[in-house]
Amino acid sequence: MNHLLGKILVSSPTMDDENFKNAIIFIVEHNEKGAIGFIINKLFKRSLNELSEFSSSRSFPLYVGGPVDKEHLFFIHCKNSLIDNGSLIMDNIYFGGNFNQVIAEINNKNLSTMDIKIFIGYCGWNTNELEEEIAEGSWIVAESNNEIIFSKNPELFLSDLL
Repeated sequence: MNHLLGKILVSSPTMDDENFKNAIIFIVEHNEKGAIGFIINKLFKRSLNELSEFSSSRSFPLYVGGPVDKEHLFFIHCKNSLIDNGSLIMDNIYFGGNFNQVIAEINNKNLSTMDIKIFIGYCGWNTNELEEEIAEGSWIVAESNNEIIFSKNPELFLSDLL
């Protein structure tokens, strides 16, 4: 059932939901209950240190992960040696883990934007909802890799993906 795990979804030109227009989404969970993913190409208007609880942190970009649960931060990374308890998605890409370690490693300059993306909110689909959206042509499914996922401009890779 997890055939979309680790894949990229690219919104089709027919996408009419403003949350997902021109979106590139990385799928981090897909099972019988539904799917979870993050928009990897839309920067949030503020950086990490501009959030009150992280005001003493270094400046680090945040991304609009999606319209669900915009009260929490989520992250994907490729530094399992620095961050405990991440869930392997594919190759060397992990979802979640110890966020205290993330903050410490960002502040110690051991994590860069090529190692981690932090999101406000996520994209979520109930059982079969995503499959229906793909079938109706709202999403184009493509393969992913670290270079695309952690790029500042994943759009540059679209011609290679599609």
